[in-house]
Amino acid sequence: MRIDYQVMEALEQLERERGVPVETILDALANALVSAYKRSPGAAEEARVTIDPESGEIHVYAQELDEDGNVVREWEDTPEDFGRIAAQTAKQVIAQRLRDAKREQVYDVYMGREGDLVTGIVQQVDHRYVILDLGDAEAIMPGSERIPYERLERGNRVKAIILEVRNEGKGPQIVVSRSHPDLVRRLLELEVPELVDGTVEIVAIAREPGHRTKIAVVSHDPNVDPKGACVGARGSRVRQVVNELRGEKVDVVQWRPDAAQFIAEALGPAKVKEVVIDEETKTAEVIVPEHQLSLAIGKEGQNARLAARLTGYKIEIRSDRPPEIEPRPPRRSTPRLPGGRTVPGERR
Repeated sequence: MRIDYQVMEALEQLERERGVPVETILDALANALVSAYKRSPGAAEEARVTIDPESGEIHVYAQELDEDGNVVREWEDTPEDFGRIAAQTAKQVIAQRLRDAKREQVYDVYMGREGDLVTGIVQQVDHRYVILDLGDAEAIMPGSERIPYERLERGNRVKAIILEVRNEGKGPQIVVSRSHPDLVRRLLELEVPELVDGTVEIVAIAREPGHRTKIAVVSHDPNVDPKGACVGARGSRVRQVVNELRGEKVDVVQWRPDAAQFIAEALGPAKVKEVVIDEETKTAEVIVPEHQLSLAIGKEGQNARLAARLTGYKIEIRSDRPPEIEPRPPRRSTPRLPGGRTVPGERR
């Protein structure tokens, strides 16, 4: 009895295309056939199966073991209809090995790529996660890694960064994120060559996904304006990032070695008059013009909050308007009667 020639050709093709040795598949097939034999009527309790890799011939040898597990007798016991069983089992084993080979290939391609930017097509969306088709693999985006209130629909093409690649029992799992601050970094690198060649460097990022991001940049070339390089002519470069983030605001500020100057930059677009630093407590008192106060603080404190996270200082903002002194209430005069006498019940 032998394996069908088409099955043998499939094994050889699997070895060529997926790099899975024929011997490995035949060993797996032999083990599977042992289990299939034991389920057949009148089968021995123990057996082994041999498969000739050249001819594909199959032989089943029943075994008798002693108390120590040693083989004391062995005889060929290949069932008459074992060819049909072998063919079915071979197809199952090959299909499983194909799945295993694909999983191993996916893991080899994506392992060590944490932080890389990928593009995927939305395949499935629910409140727990989003499934993205990356072309050669699937990625999962947990609900915690989504941009809040972002509407994703099946068929949408989106970008995300790889957070983690896990090699689990069911195959590799690629976890991606759209809420991580580094997504903005990677998106900006697509648009700004100076970031890729190292002329401009992103020093810090503070992000509230779906609302606003502040990025601090510095130039290592005195002839290159880091802020201008990232924003682009008429905002063309940063606009591409904003579009991918569905309208999330992106502020690019210039990093300064002086903490006071950096804090003033970070609070943009508000204009700052003075910054007083306390290095021991890592706090900064910021004075702004009265008409700039609400701009410096931002909606629900967002601008000040992001500036604090970007710079690492606790920021207290107040206006330059001096505190008003409350006027004293007018003194009550005591009613008097003719002759200088006071009204009864009133004090002099």
